[in-house]
Formats: sequence, C-alpha cells, structure tokens
Amino acid sequence: MRIFFTGGSGKAGKHVASHLAACGHQVTNADLVPLRNPAVADLRVDLTDTGETYSAMAGLARMEELELAEKPAYDAVVHFAAVPAILLTSDARTYSTNVLSTYNVLEAATRLGVRKIVFASSETTYGICFAQGERRPQYLPVDEEHPTVPEDSYAMSKVANEVTARSFQARTGADVYGLRINNVIEPNEYAETFPAFLADSSLRRRNIFAYIDTRDLSQMVQRCLEVDGLGYEVFNVANADMSVAETTDEIRDRFYDGVKVSRQMGRDETFYSIDKARELLGYAPQHSWRDVLSDPRAGT
Repeated sequence: MRIFFTGGSGKAGKHVASHLAACGHQVTNADLVPLRNPAVADLRVDLTDTGETYSAMAGLARMEELELAEKPAYDAVVHFAAVPAILLTSDARTYSTNVLSTYNVLEAATRLGVRKIVFASSETTYGICFAQGERRPQYLPVDEEHPTVPEDSYAMSKVANEVTARSFQARTGADVYGLRINNVIEPNEYAETFPAFLADSSLRRRNIFAYIDTRDLSQMVQRCLEVDGLGYEVFNVANADMSVAETTDEIRDRFYDGVKVSRQMGRDETFYSIDKARELLGYAPQHSWRDVLSDPRAGT
C-alpha cells in the first residue's frame, strides 16, 4: 500500500512507520521533523494548514514517482501527528493544533478518495489519565462503551477528533478506525522505567495499569490496514497484561474498591479491555515486560 503517515517521527510513529515500511508498504512521513529512515519518505508538512495538508496528500512523495505514467494516489492514511500530552504547550494550543490538524487530514483524505483511514485517539478520552485529583473507572475492565468524559485539553481534543472522524465516515462510507492508544512503551523502557512501577504500582494508576509496546502497536495498525469493511470503529490498544507485578485481584482491592467488575478477569489481565480489537481485527499482542524483567512477586 501507499500510505500517508502523519507524525512518523514521534515516539510511537517512528516505530509504526518503520514497521510498515519493513512490511513492504510505501510510507510517506508527513511531519515537521524528519524521521531519516531510508525506507520512509520524509515530507515537511504543517498539518494545521489546510492547503499544505491537501497539497502534500495530493502530491508526489519520491523523485522515483516522476517516472510513473500517472501520479500515484494514497491507499491509506495513518494519522498519528499531535501535541502528544498536556503541559507541553498551552491548553488552547494543544486543543486547537490537535483538532484542526485532524480535521484537515480527514477532509483531504476523504476528498482525495482514500478509503482507509486509521487515526490515533487516546486512553485519556476516558477522563482518568489527566484528571485533576483521582478519577476511577465506572466499571472494569474499561471497554470502548465506557463513557468518555475528559477534563483536560488533550483528551478533549481526542474526543472531538473521534466525533469528527465519525462524521467524515458517515459522509463518505470509508473505513475510519480510531485507536485509543494506552501509554506507549519502547522496548528499552522496560529495563529503564519498569522497575519503579514494579516497586510502586500507584505510579500506574492514571494509565489504568496498562501499557502498549510499540511493536504490538505496530501490529495493531497493520491489522487495521488489512481488515476492511468495518466502517467507523474505535479500539482500545494495550498489551494483554498489566504494567505492574500485583494480580488483578490485588490491584482491584487496593485501588478500585466498590467499582463494578463486569466479568471475571485473568490473574494478570489488563484492566484496559482489548477484547474488541481481538474479535474484530485479530489483534494478538506478543510482548510483555515479563519478557525482560523478573516478576518480583513470582520470586524468579
């Protein structure tokens, strides 16, 4: 596939864009900063500018494309570009950048006839991660039917983007899949950061004790590109286990006393449900911090 990938130089995007290129796809990275991966074409684009966004998506990506009889079109758009969290710039800039860039990408893609769009939403939409004070889920595990009631500008922008994406899908009939991505973890971070999480599980409360390995996130995006005909859908994206050593029962008793549990859960199962992605996309996460670190609770 010829893929227009936005934000391919970011923490998550650089892994996913590189993975798709390694799978044989032709990937264009539309970002303000180059990825500098020889297998990925870099194109500097300000996605908050409507004209720039449309021009980049309608244009060439590589010099080699000049040799083609006709200018090629993109088969898919993967939109990861965003101000990635609160406190990086003003709240107003975070919201406006994320909402306007997503609108521009969706409008350009659908007007140019792209029939597969995958966009990054966030775990923050559930209103827990960046809440002032403590917020607890209404029930466990948290699935895609859980209310999205955020208080912060970043999560607000992601909820607005989901509404926008659903509207463009209704207008065009294209496949538009939103990914509510949990805390992104690069493989090197297991040794660097997870020992603190294993020593103090409260550090993971705001992430609902979940995480997503960049390699499994790459698999998730690949599955979204391969599975057609779902229309508009949003999916939680996480690894299968929690990011802490305690069992689900222990975490529930300590942090979620009184919170409804909708079904029986496995010993180490994530509270951030990935059942929908497994069922509709065949998503099957392969990685865990346990592949790198010893579980202190297991005595190994």
